[in-house]
Formats: sequence, structure tokens, C-alpha cells
Amino acid sequence: MHMYLNYARQYWMKPGENPPIGLILCAGKGRNEAHYTLEGLSNKVLTAEYRTALPDEKLLADELEKTRRELEARRMARGGDAEGGE
Repeated sequence: MHMYLNYARQYWMKPGENPPIGLILCAGKGRNEAHYTLEGLSNKVLTAEYRTALPDEKLLADELEKTRRELEARRMARGGDAEGGE
């Protein structure tokens, strides 16, 4: 990963762009391996844990609806219809 990031920084970056970051996807985690592999690198290689399966459809729909209501409430608190044209 370090080699690819160095290459990308040298040959693909355009002026004003942020340096590239690395993303490694894997099925298992190894805290010690990641720590010692990534420690001290000048490039940004980030680690995180992600779910490998989506939640059920109803939970997703409920969360989307909740977020829609929250965004609508924020819009109305800022002045409402002026932005939406409704």
C-alpha cells in the first residue's frame, strides 16, 4: 500500500489536491498486525471496522425516514420555503 500511495502522490496528484490515502478491505482484523504495519508511515493508511451485511430493509427505511424528518425540520427552522420553492 505504501508503494502505491507514493506512486500516486508523485505521478497522479494535481496541484492543490490532498495527498492520497489508502483503504484496505479485509474479512478479519488483526489489531497488532495493523498497528505494526502502519506505524510510522508518512502516508495516511486508515483502519476501521465495517459491517459486511446491510441491516434489514425496515430498519434502513425507518432510519431514512427519521433523517428526512430531521432535515426537513432544520430547513423549516432556517426559513422554510425560500430554499425549497414550495
